[in-house]
Amino acid sequence: MENKEKRLDQELKKIMNDFSQSAPDEVKEIIGKGISTLAESDLLANAIKEGHKAPDFVLTNHQGEKVSLSNMLQNGPVVLTWYRGGWCPFCNMQLQYLQRSLPAFQELGASLLALTPEKPDGSLSVKEKNELEFEVLSDFNNGVAKSYGIVFKLNDEVSDLYKNTFGLDLEAYNDTDSDELPVPATYVIDKTGLVKYAYLNADYTQRAEPHEMIEVLKKIK
Repeated sequence: MENKEKRLDQELKKIMNDFSQSAPDEVKEIIGKGISTLAESDLLANAIKEGHKAPDFVLTNHQGEKVSLSNMLQNGPVVLTWYRGGWCPFCNMQLQYLQRSLPAFQELGASLLALTPEKPDGSLSVKEKNELEFEVLSDFNNGVAKSYGIVFKLNDEVSDLYKNTFGLDLEAYNDTDSDELPVPATYVIDKTGLVKYAYLNADYTQRAEPHEMIEVLKKIK
């Protein structure tokens, strides 16, 4: 069940505070500018939202098995979430909290799917590292994320920062020709494929709270 002592946003804030205290001002300025520029864009204006039909998809899990949204929905509602990669501490914290809430999701008849632009071998390491008991699917080249309207391209400054300061070359890491990422997005989809809850945020340090998803699932049931 969800941790009653700490909320996910408190954990994320701690990660951000630690980063703010240790990172050079130039780094913080570049990242802050990247977030604000994305927030001011119209990227999410046309994204899938509450009341929309969720686009179906078929993806491969870490064992090479095909998993489709439509098949999962035959068994009940689906909580669908995206994370940027195992290199992102905010994503890893989010996944840990989702894992803690998995029994509550399952009790309400729901499945949990996590999508990432990482290659399958990368998503396997994340699954193992966080001891996840739900499906982690490789969304190569952000194909599914694009159908949901949640993909953006890193600006040059942020891309250079990731590559030259953090040693993270996203194009090589994800085996693509573009340094694109999904924004933090989480959906609760009912058995008919209708989106009942949508969390979209241009700020990657913010994530949907599991207790909000649980409340939506209770209403669906």
